[in-house]
Amino acid sequence: MNPGRREAAILAAAGLAAAAAGFFLGPLLTRKGGSGAVLSAATFPDLAGRQRDLAEWQGRVLVCNFWATWCAPCREEVPLLVSAWEKYAPRGVEIVGIAVDNSSNVKEFASKYGIQYPVLLAEADGLDLMRQLGDSGGGLPFTVFLDRKGRVAATKLGALHGAELEEILGRLSAD
Repeated sequence: MNPGRREAAILAAAGLAAAAAGFFLGPLLTRKGGSGAVLSAATFPDLAGRQRDLAEWQGRVLVCNFWATWCAPCREEVPLLVSAWEKYAPRGVEIVGIAVDNSSNVKEFASKYGIQYPVLLAEADGLDLMRQLGDSGGGLPFTVFLDRKGRVAATKLGALHGAELEEILGRLSAD
């Protein structure tokens, strides 16, 4: 086998292995239970520089999406989150983007993608919070869903998909 074909075969095998791992392990990465106290105690500046406490959304279903502008899966899921926010905000659901990135990149990105839900700037501090919430490897995107009582209802490492997000938000907003 020539070197070009061998490299292509290796890359194809690695891609298939990664896809299979995601398919089989993905459901295991969605957890339930536990307290959202660590998350509710977090404080970060918003895009205007104002300090925001995540506790201000207490009593609402809270979707905290950790992301970065350089993360391809994060970029792909933002339009889904924008659409979900428009649909579910009247039902008591708040989506908060927690950017593990710098302010200028995030401001430009939020403007370009029309993000209207709150975006907080965690920068590197977001990685520590993610680890405390169960994302030990610091992978992005990482999403934590809190119910109206502030309990962790689900977490998701990796990009959210439409049906999955609809199921979780439909269930939590009905409570």
